[in-house]
Amino acid sequence: MKNNLHTSIHDNLWITRKFIDGHLNTPITIEGLSRQAALSPYHFIRAFCTVFKQTPHQYLMQRRIEKAKELLRSTDLSITEICSLVGFESLGSFSTLFRKLVGLSPRSYRKSFSRSAGSKTHHAYIPLCCCILHGINDTN
Repeated sequence: MKNNLHTSIHDNLWITRKFIDGHLNTPITIEGLSRQAALSPYHFIRAFCTVFKQTPHQYLMQRRIEKAKELLRSTDLSITEICSLVGFESLGSFSTLFRKLVGLSPRSYRKSFSRSAGSKTHHAYIPLCCCILHGINDTN
């Protein structure tokens, strides 16, 4: 019986994480997430940390910043628009967290990609694991 309960909690946590991924731009609360996972808020946070090695809030912020990075690289949307699209209500808190996690301001991050995109020697990034899998090395 306990094994089935553990599996159910684990499955609910994965479902809840997928929910976070699909709703980055909406307000998300621990109470709402814990209800979805059918756990108390405190048990939900502990279980989420055990399974994913970070709190639900840390995961949400990480995913929002990843989405912002993608939008900064691939669109001409303003930083304020991107801030709103990824679920931040304050441009200041978005910029501060972005700089803390990425090491650059959103504007500097975008500039670093627009400069390299215009360069004739720019190469697309291919993860090392894909290179090894397909026999690609840097001398080709």
